[in-house]
Parts: sequence; structure tokens; C-alpha cells
Amino acid sequence: MWAAVRERKQPVGKVVLVTGVARQLGGRFVRRILRDPDVDRVVAVDAVPPEHHLGGAEFVRTDIRQPAVAGLLAEYGVDTVVHLDVSGMPLLPRGTRASVKETNVIGTMQLLGACQKAPAVQRLVVKSSTNVYGSSPRDPAVFAETMGPKALPGGGFAKDAVEVEGYVRGFARRRPDVAVTVLRFANILGPTADTPLAEYFRLPVLPTVLGYDPRLQFVHEDDVVEVLRLASREPRRGTLTAGTFNIAGDGVLLLSQAARRLGRPTLPLLLPAIRWTGAALRSVGATDFSAEQIRLLTHGRVVETTQMREVFGFEPRYTTAGAFADFARSHGPGLLPPERLAHAVDRIEEVVRHG
Repeated sequence: MWAAVRERKQPVGKVVLVTGVARQLGGRFVRRILRDPDVDRVVAVDAVPPEHHLGGAEFVRTDIRQPAVAGLLAEYGVDTVVHLDVSGMPLLPRGTRASVKETNVIGTMQLLGACQKAPAVQRLVVKSSTNVYGSSPRDPAVFAETMGPKALPGGGFAKDAVEVEGYVRGFARRRPDVAVTVLRFANILGPTADTPLAEYFRLPVLPTVLGYDPRLQFVHEDDVVEVLRLASREPRRGTLTAGTFNIAGDGVLLLSQAARRLGRPTLPLLLPAIRWTGAALRSVGATDFSAEQIRLLTHGRVVETTQMREVFGFEPRYTTAGAFADFARSHGPGLLPPERLAHAVDRIEEVVRHG
């Protein structure tokens, strides 16, 4: 298959390799980047064939954990790599946490090693997460890109993201000629979002931690696709796309507000009980209710986006509330009308406060 590539005409525009295309986000980005007039060819890579179409992209079934990815960069003359195969959820129903970690960490190491040896590569874009900041009671009110977590994550996707970013920084030092962009996305929501928090909000009843009402930020999947597109091309005049950027919609939502807007009743539980509930939900495959998600639903997380606007030059179409509203519309009304639910929750909170 690769030998046949040599017989094709040499590309006159950018050649973009995208990982993680079997996921909905990867598929959407591939279809969008194909419409960019500066892009001549898109090479879409994943270990499993996608169930969605990829437009005119050339799909290559390759596991990025294997050294074969280096051959792809050379054979196709790739100059731009967009690494989206960094995720907190298994792609397949029977996927395991171990396989996700291997793809996130080992896959990233292999891909970066391949990029280091490929002189044609000029730009690298990596999808990361605000999970790198963690969630704890000692957190600042707002995290900036220069801040680190108050306590390094002991496991889960947050630890993967920290390790991935560490390898990317090492690559940037070894290849200073490559423009490297790391995008730390807040919780991604939208009609097709397949993230742990989206799964949580799809539950008919939302388990919450008694006594806590965390602040949450969201970014709409449409904005995610657009900011990835901007990061993969030359920056506009007066902007700089290389670097690390927090990406989130304006504003915050409290978890209680989100539940009301969904029309979902909440089930306040003591922390030990919610851990047991999370384990039970994971055992039946209902949702990935991990320890780091429980910490998020306890302490929340808010990030600063000044760099996104003033340096990167990106203005999201959706606010945090707008992204959540679009998610809520696409998943129908909950068990209770939002107005009645709000009244009921207020009464419960009043009883809890006053005994």
C-alpha cells in the first residue's frame, strides 16, 4: 500500500497525519481539515477502522504503539501531525484502562520518536486536557497555563496527560525547528461527545458528593474542531499558535445548575458511598466513574483562557453555558421538568442545611 504512494503526484499543499480518527472527534476534524485550501492530503490513522466516514482522507490502519508509524511519516511526506489519540475512555466496549494508558503514553512516545526522525515534519499539535491541573481543595480559583497541580495525579487519565505533555516538551527541546502546540481542553460537550463527563450527564439520576457543588467549565466540540484546525496551520498575523493553551468556553456552571438544566435529579451521597456507586457503575459499563472524575465532581476546576484569546487569537463560539445547553438539547428532557426539579432541589438543600 505504501509503495503505491510513491507513484502519486507530489503534494503541493500540506500533508496532515491525524491520529485517533476512529473516535467521533477525530472523524469530525478529518472531514473539516479536508476543506482547508492549504491541505493537499490527509492521512487518517487508527488501530481500528472508524464507523463514520472520513471524506477523502486516506485511512491507514496502524497502531501508534508500534514502530510502523515512522514509515507512514516518511512514505507520505507528512509535514503536520495532529495527535488526537489521547483519551480518558476506551474506544471499544470491552476496552480496558490498561489499553487506554498504553495508547496514551506508549503511543505518544512512539509517535514523537517517529516525528523526531522525520525531517519533513514542521508542525505538531497535541490534544491534551485541563485534567493535568487535577482537582483538590487546595486549588487556586483559576488555573493559568504556567501553574501545576497542587498534587501530582496518582493514576488515571490525568496522569497520562501529565506524562504525555512531559514527552512533548522533551520532543520540542530536541526539535526546536518544529512548531509544537499543546491544547488543554476543558470538558468537551456536544451532541456527539464521547467523554467521561458526557456519559455522566447522560445518567437518568446524577450521583453527587454531599455538601459540594463544584464549578465546571465546558468547551463545545465544534470549537474543539475549529481550534485544532487553526493550530494545524500557519498562525494569522499578530498571533502565535506554538505553545500551551487552555481552551474553554466563557463562564462556569455549578453542577447543581447543570443538573437542573438537564432535568436530571441528583442523588447526594457521602464520599465513600459515591466511590462505591462509581465502582458499581463501572462494573456494569454504565459510565467511567473514575476516581479523578469523582474529584472533579467534588472540587471542580476552572482555567484561565486569556492566552487562548490574546496570543492564540481564538474566540469560542460557545460559552460554557451555551455548550452545555446544546448538549442538553441533543439528549432530550430528563425525568423531571427543570422548573419542578429546581424547586425540589432547593427544598432538599434547605432541609439538609437546617436539619
